[in-house]
Parts: sequence; structure tokens; C-alpha cells
Amino acid sequence: MLVDLRQYTLHPGRRDELIDLFDRYFVEGQEATGMQLVGQFRDLDDPDRFVWLRGFPDYESRGKALSDFYGGPVWKAHREAANATMLDSDNALLLKPLLVREGYPEPGSIRPPIGAADVPPSFGAADVPPSIVAGAVYHRSSLSDGFTDFFRNDIEPALSEAGARPVAVFETYPAENNFPALPLRDDPVLVWLTTFAGPASYDAYRDRLATSPKWRDHLEPELTRLSATPPQHLRLTPTTRSALR
Repeated sequence: MLVDLRQYTLHPGRRDELIDLFDRYFVEGQEATGMQLVGQFRDLDDPDRFVWLRGFPDYESRGKALSDFYGGPVWKAHREAANATMLDSDNALLLKPLLVREGYPEPGSIRPPIGAADVPPSFGAADVPPSIVAGAVYHRSSLSDGFTDFFRNDIEPALSEAGARPVAVFETYPAENNFPALPLRDDPVLVWLTTFAGPASYDAYRDRLATSPKWRDHLEPELTRLSATPPQHLRLTPTTRSALR
């Protein structure tokens, strides 16, 4: 399995337009070519960012599936509307799994049908979204920098103790982009993701981590030392038809 993690910067106020296209047309449209739509999300810290993940059985199938979709009728019918919402769609990473646990969706996972009521973009409404998907993107100096072992041996146990046991951990898959029409970043990263029942459980995890002496005095400084740039913390709310939630 390989995964594209894609983060789009959109024109102000147009995120829900793109989400409607995704949830209505691009989920089944892409899965019909052999991809897995893992999840689609609103970034809770940026109203104009849309984040999504799609999976592929392997490297070779990735090139064929992308060619089939972007050369096929679904994309051709809706590409102008989708592209009109986007300022930048080049923030994309090709990742391989280091760990996948229960909670990460299997291919073919059941999701709400097309037309199901969408979740609101904030937590102010009465029908609060049921979950938060959170994690981080750690930017590294190289794939041989010892970061993976440090994460497995030290960071992951600390996250789990604070209430954020990762359901998936990925790192950069170092290969030539086999669908160059869609650019990929080639910088080495490690990405982890998990799910929370809602804002309260997420905030409790952040509080526990911030008040942990081990995290504050040892692990966070070592993270800073090993990271090429500051990490990107992800705090996302799934769209109605996101499989990961």
C-alpha cells in the first residue's frame, strides 16, 4: 500500500464547493480505477485548506490508476469546477506505511451515501462532528537519520500514554513520480495520524502532552534537534463521506 497525502490551498470561502465535488463525484470516481479514498478533511486551523488521502495497492498500480482517472469521464466532467476552487494543489507527499492499526479504513469500507448531510465546518452547531483526525508531519533531513527508530521507541509510546495512539504511521516513499502531471514533494517526512471522539478528547490529549515532564524536557527537544523544519500539526474534521474518521 502507498498513500498520497495531499493538502490544497483554496480560494477564500470555496472549500465547501470542493468538498461537495469530492463527496459527490470523486470518491467512487477514483475508486473505480483501483484507488482507495482514505479520507477527506477540513483543516480546523485553516479555513481555506482541504486535506485528503488516497491509497494504492502498489507503486505500479498508482501510475495506471491516476492515468485512468485523470484521463477519464468523471474528472473531465468536473475538473473545471474543481480547479476553480484551488490556489495551490502541489503540496503532496507519496508515503509508505510503517504501521497501520485498527481504525484505519480497509479498502471497500462502508461510508455514508452520496447526498448525506455534510458536517458543519466548525464545532459551534448543535450537530457537532463526531470526530477529529489529528497527527503531525515531521520534516526530516534524510530517511537514514534515525528518526524512525526514535519515533517508534520514544515518541509513539508518549503519544499513546497521552491518549493519541497512532492508527497509522507513514514515511516518504523514495521513488520517481510515476504520474508527473501531478507534482510531488520529495522531502523526507514521517507522518502519523489518529482519531479522537471530539474536541474535548483532543484538547485533553494536548494538555496531557504539554504537562508531561518527559515530553517537555526530553522528547520535544530531541524532536526539534532531529527535524529539518518545525513539524506541521494536523487537526482535521472529516467530511461526511470520509472513511477515516
